[in-house]
Amino acid sequence: MEIILYIISFALGTVIGSFLNVCIARIPIGESIINPPSHCPCCNNRLATRDLVPVFSYLWLKGRCRYCFEPVSRQYLVVEILTGLLFLVAGWRFGLSIETLAAMVFFSLLVSVSTIDIHHKIIPDGIILTGVILGIPLNFYTLDMFTNGLLGFLTGGGLLLLVAIVSRGGMGGGDIKLAAMAGIYLGWQNVLLMLFLAFLFGSVVGVITVWKQKKTLKEAIPFGPFLALGAVIAFLWGNEIIFWYLHIFS
Repeated sequence: MEIILYIISFALGTVIGSFLNVCIARIPIGESIINPPSHCPCCNNRLATRDLVPVFSYLWLKGRCRYCFEPVSRQYLVVEILTGLLFLVAGWRFGLSIETLAAMVFFSLLVSVSTIDIHHKIIPDGIILTGVILGIPLNFYTLDMFTNGLLGFLTGGGLLLLVAIVSRGGMGGGDIKLAAMAGIYLGWQNVLLMLFLAFLFGSVVGVITVWKQKKTLKEAIPFGPFLALGAVIAFLWGNEIIFWYLHIFS
């Protein structure tokens, strides 16, 4: 039974990942995610159903368009597999539960904003608003969860807003909104862990990138993907990490 759940979770993740690729390609340039139907960006030929099977179609066609034979970005394959793996881990971690559904929604949003931030250095407000709207019924169905989620929203957004003020623009508005949205799913304790991990990973990668490319830290790398990485870890294992930390230093 568990194996079936894992297979379904991964398969569902690849399908959602295929849809996320549409969002990633169209939202930053203001296109509808519904119309026109999926098509090759090079020759504009409409893609048939056989061209849209997640993962398999890309591998079968060797990463090229069936019609014009132009290469298709590896991003499409990576996003589908990554989303599938995240859904698989969520199913393994939480089983059949509302928490798994919340994880799948949350991880999908994080994959989208991370990829867009990498390519365009923006985090679309529409994705953040979607996360907030979906996060409320998924995470606020008890009074304790409502309080924890509300505090997480204020903590995540408030701390990064403070960083932006102190650093005089060193933190983008999209990062502040992303942290606030993540707080709804994580609660105040895990959103603190998310921020710690994000700054830790971001600092290490950022310093290396600055040293190699001779750029400023803000120019070198967007912060959204590090927030997303920290959020995934905090959602999946945050309580255990915090318990371990308190146990070690108590």
